[in-house]
Amino acid sequence: MTQTDSKLVLITLLIELGVAAAVSSSLARSKTFKNLLLTPNRSPRQTAWLVGIIVAPLALGVLVRVMVPNFLAADLSFETTILLGILVGPLAAMAGGAALAIPALLHHEYWSLPVNLGVAAIAGAFGRFTDPEDVWSFSPMIDLSIYRWVTRNLRRPKLDRQILLLLLVAGLQLGTSMLSMLYPRRFFELHSREWWVQLLICATAPIVVGIPLKIWNAIRVERKLEEQGRLLLEARLDALQRQINPHFLFNTLNSITSLVRSQPELAREMIVKLANILRVLLKDREAFLPLREELQFTDDYLDIEVVRFGSKLKVVKEIAEDTLDIVVPGMLLQPLIENSIKHGLEPRISGGTVTLRSRITDAGRLMVEVEDDGVGIGPERNDASPLSGLVRPGTGIGVRNVRERMEVLYGHLATVEINSRPGRGTKVTLLMPILDAGAEAWGPIGDTAGQALSHLVQDAVRAMTRS
Repeated sequence: MTQTDSKLVLITLLIELGVAAAVSSSLARSKTFKNLLLTPNRSPRQTAWLVGIIVAPLALGVLVRVMVPNFLAADLSFETTILLGILVGPLAAMAGGAALAIPALLHHEYWSLPVNLGVAAIAGAFGRFTDPEDVWSFSPMIDLSIYRWVTRNLRRPKLDRQILLLLLVAGLQLGTSMLSMLYPRRFFELHSREWWVQLLICATAPIVVGIPLKIWNAIRVERKLEEQGRLLLEARLDALQRQINPHFLFNTLNSITSLVRSQPELAREMIVKLANILRVLLKDREAFLPLREELQFTDDYLDIEVVRFGSKLKVVKEIAEDTLDIVVPGMLLQPLIENSIKHGLEPRISGGTVTLRSRITDAGRLMVEVEDDGVGIGPERNDASPLSGLVRPGTGIGVRNVRERMEVLYGHLATVEINSRPGRGTKVTLLMPILDAGAEAWGPIGDTAGQALSHLVQDAVRAMTRS
C-alpha cells in the first residue's frame, strides 16, 4: 500500500467516527426510535421497525460508497451488523445485515451477504448470553476500558464482558479486513498491508460500535430518571391523598358520634352516606378527574354536614356549565369545604352559608372558589399568596394538603389565595391551568411540575456522557 493509500484509510477512519456520531444522534431525536429502542419486550413487528429505522440510512451509505469513488466512510455495514446483533438478537440482525448487503451484491461483491450473516450470528449470540447492562455500558474510549480492566485485575486477571466485546469486534474486523485483502473485487472492508494502519482499523471498529451505544445509553438513562421522577411525584401525591382521608374520616365520625344518642335515625343516615363516600375513596382514583365528578363527591359530604347542622347550614352553588368537564385534582374541594364549616361556620351560633363557584377567567384559567360568611380569621393569619410550600397559620391540615397537592401537580402554574375579613367570612380561590377530561394525568402538567427534576436529569446525563 502506498503512502497515499494509507492517508486515505486514516482520513476514512476519522470520517467514519463522525458519520457514526451523526447518524446515532439523528436517530436519537426520533421519538419513535427511542420508544422502540427502549421497549423491554419488543414484539416481532416492533423489532422489524427498529431494524428498519437503523438500517435504512446506513444501507443508503453502502450505496453511496459503491457509486462514489473514495467515499469509503459512508459504509458502516460491518459495525451496524454488530450493533444490531448485540441489541436485537441474531435473527433480526441477520435480516438487517442481509438488507445492508443488497447494494454491495448489486455491485458484484458476493461475499457481503455471507459475511454479514456470519457477523450478525456471532454478535447476536454474544448479545444473548451477555448482561444488557454490560452492553449499554460499553465505552468507545477503549483506552479507558483497557486501563480500568488492568487496574481491576492486577492480581487475578480475568476477562470481563466489555473487554470480550472489544476483542470480539476487533477480531471480526481483522478477519473481514483479511478477506477483503484476498478478494478485493468480491468483498469490501478497509484493510492495509502496513501493520500499524491495520491496527488502527481494528481499534477504530470498537469505537464506531461504542459511539451509538454511548449516545443511546444517555437516552436510556434519561428515560429511567424521568420514570423515577414520575414515580416519585406519584408517591408524594399518594402520600398526601392518604393523609387527608383519615383526617376527613376522623372529623366525620366525630359528627356521627354527636348524633348517635340524640338523633339515631340521622346518625344512621349519615353512616349510609359515609359508606358511600368510603366506597369512592377506596377505589383506585386518578390524580385528575372532571370537576363534575368532584362536585358529586362533595355533595355526599355536604349531605352529612347538612344533616348535622340542619337549617343552620346553607349551600349555594354557582358553577359555570363550561367548567364541568375540566379536570381537577381529586379531593380538591372537600378539604376546603370542611375548613369553611369547621373554622368559619361552626363557631358562629347562627351558622351560615358555604358558596361554591367555578368559572373560566379572561386569561383562560380555571378559577374555583369556596367562600363562607363565618367568623373569618384574624389579619395576622390572612393568606393571599401563590403556592409556596409554606405552612400558613390558620389554614389547617386540609388547606395545607390542597396547597401541597396543587404544587406537586401544577408547579408555578397554579395559585391558592386565602382572603378573610374577621367577622365577615373567608374565601379560598384556586387558579389552575385548564385540562380537558381526556388529558393524561402525567402529560404536560407532570412535565411542568417536574421541571427542576428535568434539569437534574439533564445534568446527570451530560455527566455520564462525559465519563
